[in-house]
Amino acid sequence: SGDTSGSRGQRDKLHLATQRSTRKRRLPSRHSLFLSACLSSISFGFFQDNKGFRIGELVWGKIRGFAWWPAIVVSWRATFNRKAAPGIRWVQWFGDGKFSEVSVDKLVGLLAFQEHFNSTTFHKLVSYRQAILHVLEVASSRAGKSFSSAPGDSLEDKLKPMVEWAMNGFKPTGGKGLKPPKTSGKELAGGGGLGKETQQGGQWEPGPSESCYTPAPFPLWGVQDCLSCWKKDPVTTHPLFEGGLCETCQVSFLEFFYMYDEDGYQAYCSICCAGNELLLCDNANCFRCFCVDCLNLLVGRGAADAARKEDPWSCYMCQPQERHGVLQRRGDWNTRLKEFFTDEKGLEYEPPKMYPAIPAANRRPIRVLSLFDGIATGYLVLRDLGIQVEKYVASEICEESIAVGTVRHEGNIKYVHDVRNITKKNIDEWGPFDLVIGGSPCNDLSIVNPARKGLYEGTGRLFFEFYHLLNYTRPKAGEERPFFWLFENVVAMRINDKRDISRFLECNPIMIDAVKVSAAHRARYFWGNLPGMNRPLVASTTDKLELQDCLEYGRTAKLKKVQTITTKSNSIRQGKAQTFPVRMNGKDDNLWCTELERIFGFPHHYTDLSNMGRGTRQKLLGRAWSVPVIRHLFAPLKDYFACD
Repeated sequence: SGDTSGSRGQRDKLHLATQRSTRKRRLPSRHSLFLSACLSSISFGFFQDNKGFRIGELVWGKIRGFAWWPAIVVSWRATFNRKAAPGIRWVQWFGDGKFSEVSVDKLVGLLAFQEHFNSTTFHKLVSYRQAILHVLEVASSRAGKSFSSAPGDSLEDKLKPMVEWAMNGFKPTGGKGLKPPKTSGKELAGGGGLGKETQQGGQWEPGPSESCYTPAPFPLWGVQDCLSCWKKDPVTTHPLFEGGLCETCQVSFLEFFYMYDEDGYQAYCSICCAGNELLLCDNANCFRCFCVDCLNLLVGRGAADAARKEDPWSCYMCQPQERHGVLQRRGDWNTRLKEFFTDEKGLEYEPPKMYPAIPAANRRPIRVLSLFDGIATGYLVLRDLGIQVEKYVASEICEESIAVGTVRHEGNIKYVHDVRNITKKNIDEWGPFDLVIGGSPCNDLSIVNPARKGLYEGTGRLFFEFYHLLNYTRPKAGEERPFFWLFENVVAMRINDKRDISRFLECNPIMIDAVKVSAAHRARYFWGNLPGMNRPLVASTTDKLELQDCLEYGRTAKLKKVQTITTKSNSIRQGKAQTFPVRMNGKDDNLWCTELERIFGFPHHYTDLSNMGRGTRQKLLGRAWSVPVIRHLFAPLKDYFACD
């Protein structure tokens, strides 16, 4: 679909010099689109040009450069724009919620589903599948058609029966069931009829070219409703605020909550995990943002404008614990947030086999296979814990990473070839192993990457290299020896990819954010069978918890924590102003490489070798594991293997 201010999928940012910064996003909050669909269905006015397509009608629309896309005809008032000329209609596109003016010659009713549904685009674009889901949800609601779904069903599973229903002509009601229902604002809330003036104050205002409905305030929201889209009967609770989340919004929250933009802030609203225009918190140690729709709907009309004028503005996660409209922060939000990302009620697996601790006299050095080893974080942590390492076989293709591991650990790591070339024969020759660890590249899994290929294409497929090598290394039948494994990847991945990984590994992941034991945010999923993986993460006396603890002499931190450090140089800049996080000699300064190493928990000058430049060293660290987190996970291994 299109948009009068830019093409679909492009992200516009609005930097205001005279007032608080906001960001423009490609997606509106789902309750905004839901409201638009519902309120447009109320507006059953006709256009005077007699060319059809009344307000609230579900249509297919076509603009240059895009396939036919589902949309809903809306009033020009809903767009906050000018009236459409005769023969033109304002439509709102399902999926991204943007508005476009489209000629009636480029519109057809949704009833022509079979003729305009594009199966190629459907299988290629997630945004198209989401748009089809949204429009068919509205269509089925109008037609009184219900579809059953089981917990854990993927987007594709939900869509299959709905698409079949649409392909067969929306039977039994057909096109009649797709028409906008003649309901009032009060009936939307739960009863009543529609007269010239509704009982909640909405006024009919016939204009020169159309009749439209000015909606009354949205009906009262219940604490048991979905906080994101207002649907009834949510399937889970919202982790940050009182209220629930429906299944669709739960999936979006899981996929987008830990997605960060280039400025270090969350990419989407902390309430609905969407949002067209976002307000950024001014608190130096906060990275959250809230969309204008959520503020105006949940806090109160005009709340967004009031927030813009407030300088500095503290968000609802930073303000004192009190109710703002219907928005009430949970007192135990941090605990609920962790449980939200680790609790998969629909995917229950047998608990991993727990091995009894080995008596000290019988313990022997550990044997490790490390896949996608990086800069040997696993070996470093094992030795820091005092665990003796008999062999450490590492698969790594980055020459700089190999140089770091070889020099810093004095040749004690055996580097082998590309993980894709390792065979069962190799495993038999190098093994047996007591611990298998790895974290495959996240480029094609991370939602941050718009060109991601998913789990089954590109670098995403490297997970399956870990999976089959893990199976090669497992103890043979009757071989009763402790065997442990750990797999890591990014949190901001598609829920279907996460569930597929869990299905192959036969366990659900835990989510650990390094911010609790370091000076930087770094949320990651960990799958494995290490003892006590889900125990609370507690900082040790040696962990550097604030940025100031990581800086060289004479340098001052401007904030306590930094955002997630990636391979990109601009990930060091902080906040909406994109400033450097350090002051030295009265000037802002970037983080030095030695300071980055301390943030990750590595020894001083760990990556300082082979004449590597700053950019290369940051890339090595940006792909690395957080040392305190891995120490937390590996610590129980001291009960199983010989120590110094």
